[in-house]
Amino acid sequence: MRIEEPVGAGLTRVWQVDDVLADERTAFQHVVIGKTAQGVSLFCDNERQSTELSQLVYHEALMVPALLLAENLNRVLVVGSSEGVVCEMAVEAGASVVDHVDIDTQAVKLCAQHLPYGYTTSALASAEQGDGPIRVHYTDGWEFIRTSAERYDIVLVDLPDEQDGTDAQHNRLYGEEFLQLCKGLLTPGGVVAYQGGCPTLWRNATLVQCWRRFEQVFGTPVYFGSDEHEWAFFFGTKPDDTALDNPVRRMAERFATLPYRPKTIDELTLRGSTVPPISLR
Repeated sequence: MRIEEPVGAGLTRVWQVDDVLADERTAFQHVVIGKTAQGVSLFCDNERQSTELSQLVYHEALMVPALLLAENLNRVLVVGSSEGVVCEMAVEAGASVVDHVDIDTQAVKLCAQHLPYGYTTSALASAEQGDGPIRVHYTDGWEFIRTSAERYDIVLVDLPDEQDGTDAQHNRLYGEEFLQLCKGLLTPGGVVAYQGGCPTLWRNATLVQCWRRFEQVFGTPVYFGSDEHEWAFFFGTKPDDTALDNPVRRMAERFATLPYRPKTIDELTLRGSTVPPISLR
Protein backbone atom coordinates (compact mmCIF):
# COMPACT_ATOMS: atom_id res chain seq x y z
CA MET A 1 0.00 0.00 0.00
CA ARG A 2 1.12 3.56 -0.73
CA ILE A 3 -0.33 6.48 1.24
CA GLU A 4 -0.10 10.01 -0.15
CA GLU A 5 -0.05 12.41 2.78
CA PRO A 6 -0.81 16.11 2.09
CA VAL A 7 1.91 18.32 3.59
CA GLY A 8 1.02 21.67 2.04
CA ALA A 9 -0.48 23.33 -1.00
CA GLY A 10 0.46 21.19 -3.97
CA LEU A 11 2.72 18.96 -1.87
CA THR A 12 2.34 15.35 -0.82
CA ARG A 13 4.55 12.86 0.98
CA VAL A 14 4.34 9.22 -0.11
CA TRP A 15 4.54 6.47 2.50
CA GLN A 16 5.24 2.88 1.56
CA VAL A 17 3.28 0.59 3.88
CA ASP A 18 4.66 -2.91 3.45
CA ASP A 19 2.49 -4.79 5.94
CA VAL A 20 -1.02 -3.48 6.58
CA LEU A 21 -2.17 -4.47 10.08
CA ALA A 22 -5.48 -2.58 10.03
CA ASP A 23 -7.41 -0.74 7.31
CA GLU A 24 -10.82 0.34 8.56
CA ARG A 25 -13.26 3.17 8.10
CA THR A 26 -14.60 4.11 11.51
CA ALA A 27 -17.61 6.34 12.09
CA PHE A 28 -15.25 9.34 11.96
CA GLN A 29 -12.18 8.60 9.85
CA HIS A 30 -10.20 6.17 7.73
CA VAL A 31 -7.63 4.46 9.97
CA VAL A 32 -4.62 2.59 8.60
CA ILE A 33 -1.97 0.95 10.78
CA GLY A 34 0.96 -0.73 9.08
CA LYS A 35 4.69 -1.21 8.91
CA THR A 36 6.74 1.52 7.25
CA ALA A 37 10.43 2.42 7.19
CA GLN A 38 9.72 4.17 10.53
CA GLY A 39 8.26 1.06 12.12
CA VAL A 40 4.61 0.45 12.89
CA SER A 41 2.76 3.65 11.94
CA LEU A 42 -0.70 5.14 12.40
CA PHE A 43 -2.48 7.07 9.64
CA CYS A 44 -5.86 8.79 9.89
CA ASP A 45 -7.42 10.08 6.67
CA ASN A 46 -4.04 9.65 4.96
CA GLU A 47 -2.22 11.81 7.53
CA ARG A 48 0.55 10.21 9.57
CA GLN A 49 -0.38 10.53 13.25
CA SER A 50 2.48 8.65 14.86
CA THR A 51 5.25 6.19 14.03
CA GLU A 52 7.24 3.75 16.12
CA LEU A 53 10.41 5.73 15.37
CA SER A 54 9.24 9.23 16.33
CA GLN A 55 6.21 8.87 18.61
CA LEU A 56 8.17 9.43 21.83
CA VAL A 57 9.69 12.68 20.51
CA TYR A 58 6.18 13.88 19.62
CA HIS A 59 4.43 12.82 22.82
CA GLU A 60 7.14 14.12 25.14
CA ALA A 61 7.08 17.50 23.37
CA LEU A 62 3.32 17.60 24.00
CA MET A 63 3.30 16.41 27.61
CA VAL A 64 6.62 17.25 29.29
CA PRO A 65 6.33 21.09 29.12
CA ALA A 66 2.84 20.81 30.64
CA LEU A 67 4.19 18.60 33.46
CA LEU A 68 6.90 21.18 34.16
CA LEU A 69 4.58 24.20 34.06
CA ALA A 70 1.62 22.89 36.09
CA GLU A 71 1.50 23.68 39.81
CA ASN A 72 0.14 20.21 40.57
CA LEU A 73 0.08 16.89 38.74
CA ASN A 74 -2.83 15.10 40.36
CA ARG A 75 -5.62 15.25 37.80
CA VAL A 76 -5.21 15.24 34.01
CA LEU A 77 -7.73 15.39 31.17
CA VAL A 78 -6.70 14.21 27.70
CA VAL A 79 -8.89 14.86 24.65
CA GLY A 80 -7.95 12.83 21.58
CA SER A 81 -4.51 11.15 21.51
CA SER A 82 -5.93 7.74 20.63
CA GLU A 83 -2.68 5.87 21.28
CA GLY A 84 -2.82 6.56 25.03
CA VAL A 85 0.90 7.39 25.34
CA VAL A 86 0.41 10.75 27.10
CA CYS A 87 -2.07 9.20 29.54
CA GLU A 88 0.54 6.70 30.65
CA MET A 89 3.14 9.49 30.91
CA ALA A 90 0.80 11.43 33.20
CA VAL A 91 0.45 8.44 35.51
CA GLU A 92 4.22 7.98 35.59
CA ALA A 93 4.51 11.66 36.52
CA GLY A 94 2.25 11.11 39.54
CA ALA A 95 -1.30 11.73 38.33
CA SER A 96 -3.90 9.87 40.37
CA VAL A 97 -6.71 10.49 37.86
CA VAL A 98 -6.39 10.67 34.08
CA ASP A 99 -9.63 11.07 32.15
CA HIS A 100 -9.06 10.14 28.51
CA VAL A 101 -11.81 11.32 26.15
CA ASP A 102 -11.91 10.17 22.53
CA ILE A 103 -14.87 10.27 20.17
CA ASP A 104 -13.63 7.34 18.06
CA THR A 105 -13.99 4.09 19.99
CA GLN A 106 -12.84 1.95 17.10
CA ALA A 107 -9.67 3.98 16.49
CA VAL A 108 -8.61 3.71 20.14
CA LYS A 109 -9.17 -0.05 20.12
CA LEU A 110 -7.24 -0.49 16.86
CA CYS A 111 -4.30 1.42 18.32
CA ALA A 112 -4.25 -0.80 21.39
CA GLN A 113 -4.43 -3.92 19.24
CA HIS A 114 -1.71 -3.04 16.74
CA LEU A 115 0.65 -0.30 17.97
CA PRO A 116 3.74 -1.34 19.98
CA TYR A 117 3.44 1.87 22.05
CA GLY A 118 0.66 3.30 24.17
CA TYR A 119 -2.16 1.14 25.48
CA THR A 120 -2.05 -2.61 25.31
CA THR A 121 -5.41 -4.33 24.90
CA SER A 122 -5.41 -5.32 28.57
CA ALA A 123 -4.47 -1.82 29.74
CA LEU A 124 -7.22 -0.33 27.59
CA ALA A 125 -9.77 -2.81 28.96
CA SER A 126 -8.85 -1.75 32.50
CA ALA A 127 -9.10 1.94 31.57
CA GLU A 128 -12.50 1.38 29.97
CA GLN A 129 -13.70 -0.06 33.28
CA GLY A 130 -12.05 2.74 35.29
CA ASP A 131 -9.94 0.11 37.04
CA GLY A 132 -6.94 2.28 37.83
CA PRO A 133 -5.91 5.92 37.42
CA ILE A 134 -6.78 6.07 33.69
CA ARG A 135 -10.47 6.28 32.82
CA VAL A 136 -11.43 6.12 29.14
CA HIS A 137 -14.60 7.90 27.98
CA TYR A 138 -15.81 7.35 24.40
CA THR A 139 -17.62 10.61 23.80
CA ASP A 140 -17.40 14.02 22.15
CA GLY A 141 -14.64 16.11 23.72
CA TRP A 142 -16.62 19.32 23.37
CA GLU A 143 -19.61 17.95 25.28
CA PHE A 144 -17.44 16.33 27.92
CA ILE A 145 -15.66 19.58 28.67
CA ARG A 146 -18.78 21.73 28.38
CA THR A 147 -20.68 19.65 30.94
CA SER A 148 -17.87 18.57 33.26
CA ALA A 149 -17.98 19.58 36.91
CA GLU A 150 -14.44 18.28 37.43
CA ARG A 151 -11.30 20.38 37.65
CA TYR A 152 -7.93 19.38 36.26
CA ASP A 153 -4.29 20.36 36.70
CA ILE A 154 -3.63 19.68 33.00
CA VAL A 155 -6.08 19.71 30.09
CA LEU A 156 -4.31 18.29 27.05
CA VAL A 157 -5.82 18.34 23.56
CA ASP A 158 -4.12 16.19 20.92
CA LEU A 159 -6.00 16.11 17.62
CA PRO A 160 -5.24 15.78 13.92
CA ASP A 161 -4.08 19.09 12.49
CA GLU A 162 -6.74 21.77 12.04
CA GLN A 163 -8.07 21.73 8.47
CA ASP A 164 -8.36 24.99 6.53
CA GLY A 165 -11.33 25.30 4.21
CA THR A 166 -13.09 22.11 5.32
CA ASP A 167 -15.81 21.21 7.81
CA ALA A 168 -13.71 18.59 9.63
CA GLN A 169 -15.55 17.75 12.86
CA HIS A 170 -12.46 18.30 15.02
CA ASN A 171 -11.91 21.90 13.78
CA ARG A 172 -14.32 23.22 16.44
CA LEU A 173 -11.97 21.91 19.13
CA TYR A 174 -9.34 24.39 17.94
CA GLY A 175 -11.56 27.47 18.31
CA GLU A 176 -11.34 30.20 20.94
CA GLU A 177 -14.62 29.15 22.55
CA PHE A 178 -13.31 25.64 23.18
CA LEU A 179 -10.03 27.04 24.51
CA GLN A 180 -12.02 29.10 27.01
CA LEU A 181 -13.95 25.99 28.06
CA CYS A 182 -10.67 24.13 28.59
CA LYS A 183 -9.27 27.00 30.65
CA GLY A 184 -12.43 27.00 32.74
CA LEU A 185 -11.72 23.43 33.90
CA LEU A 186 -8.27 24.25 35.24
CA THR A 187 -7.28 24.31 38.86
CA PRO A 188 -5.25 27.41 39.88
CA GLY A 189 -1.85 27.03 38.26
CA GLY A 190 -3.22 24.47 35.84
CA VAL A 191 -2.12 24.21 32.21
CA VAL A 192 -3.86 23.75 28.85
CA ALA A 193 -1.64 21.90 26.35
CA TYR A 194 -2.28 21.71 22.59
CA GLN A 195 -0.82 20.24 19.47
CA GLY A 196 -0.70 23.53 17.58
CA GLY A 197 0.36 22.66 14.04
CA CYS A 198 3.42 22.64 11.83
CA PRO A 199 5.91 25.57 11.76
CA THR A 200 7.19 24.96 8.23
CA LEU A 201 6.46 27.92 5.95
CA TRP A 202 4.44 25.78 3.53
CA ARG A 203 2.11 24.49 6.24
CA ASN A 204 2.01 27.05 9.04
CA ALA A 205 -1.30 28.84 8.41
CA THR A 206 -3.19 26.87 11.05
CA LEU A 207 -0.24 27.14 13.45
CA VAL A 208 -0.45 30.94 13.28
CA GLN A 209 -4.24 30.84 13.76
CA CYS A 210 -3.95 28.61 16.83
CA TRP A 211 -1.20 30.77 18.36
CA ARG A 212 -3.30 33.92 17.94
CA ARG A 213 -6.14 32.21 19.82
CA PHE A 214 -3.75 31.26 22.62
CA GLU A 215 -2.63 34.89 22.80
CA GLN A 216 -6.27 35.93 23.21
CA VAL A 217 -7.12 33.37 25.88
CA PHE A 218 -3.87 33.20 27.87
CA GLY A 219 -1.80 36.18 28.98
CA THR A 220 1.53 34.42 28.48
CA PRO A 221 1.25 31.49 26.08
CA VAL A 222 4.28 29.21 25.91
CA TYR A 223 5.61 27.78 22.65
CA PHE A 224 7.48 24.50 22.33
CA GLY A 225 8.67 23.48 18.89
CA SER A 226 10.00 19.95 18.67
CA ASP A 227 13.53 20.11 17.29
CA GLU A 228 13.42 16.53 15.97
CA HIS A 229 9.89 16.45 14.65
CA GLU A 230 7.78 18.77 12.47
CA TRP A 231 5.17 19.87 15.01
CA ALA A 232 4.81 22.62 17.57
CA PHE A 233 2.90 22.72 20.84
CA PHE A 234 1.25 25.50 22.83
CA PHE A 235 0.68 25.89 26.57
CA GLY A 236 -1.35 28.35 28.64
CA THR A 237 -2.15 28.58 32.33
CA LYS A 238 -4.77 29.86 34.80
CA PRO A 239 -5.70 32.14 36.47
CA ASP A 240 -3.60 35.12 35.44
CA ASP A 241 -0.38 33.65 34.06
CA THR A 242 1.81 35.15 36.76
CA ALA A 243 3.48 31.76 37.15
CA LEU A 244 4.64 31.99 33.54
CA ASP A 245 6.50 35.30 33.72
CA ASN A 246 9.66 33.29 33.08
CA PRO A 247 8.39 29.93 31.83
CA VAL A 248 11.74 28.61 30.60
CA ARG A 249 13.38 29.18 33.99
CA ARG A 250 10.40 27.60 35.72
CA MET A 251 10.61 24.49 33.54
CA ALA A 252 14.39 24.22 33.93
CA GLU A 253 14.17 24.53 37.72
CA ARG A 254 11.63 21.73 37.95
CA PHE A 255 13.21 19.45 35.37
CA ALA A 256 15.52 17.55 37.73
CA THR A 257 12.71 16.67 40.14
CA LEU A 258 10.07 15.64 37.60
CA PRO A 259 8.99 12.05 38.40
CA TYR A 260 8.66 11.29 34.69
CA ARG A 261 12.15 11.22 33.20
CA PRO A 262 12.10 12.40 29.55
CA LYS A 263 14.23 10.55 27.04
CA THR A 264 14.08 13.14 24.22
CA ILE A 265 14.12 16.45 26.14
CA ASP A 266 16.79 17.96 28.40
CA GLU A 267 17.35 21.43 29.87
CA LEU A 268 19.09 22.70 26.72
CA THR A 269 16.08 21.58 24.70
CA LEU A 270 13.85 23.67 26.94
CA ARG A 271 15.91 26.77 26.17
CA GLY A 272 16.15 26.20 22.44
CA SER A 273 12.66 24.92 21.68
CA THR A 274 10.65 27.59 23.51
CA VAL A 275 11.48 30.46 21.14
CA PRO A 276 8.53 30.89 18.74
CA PRO A 277 9.42 31.19 15.05
CA ILE A 278 9.44 34.69 13.64
CA SER A 279 6.14 34.06 11.85
CA LEU A 280 4.49 33.92 15.30
CA ARG A 281 6.47 36.73 16.92
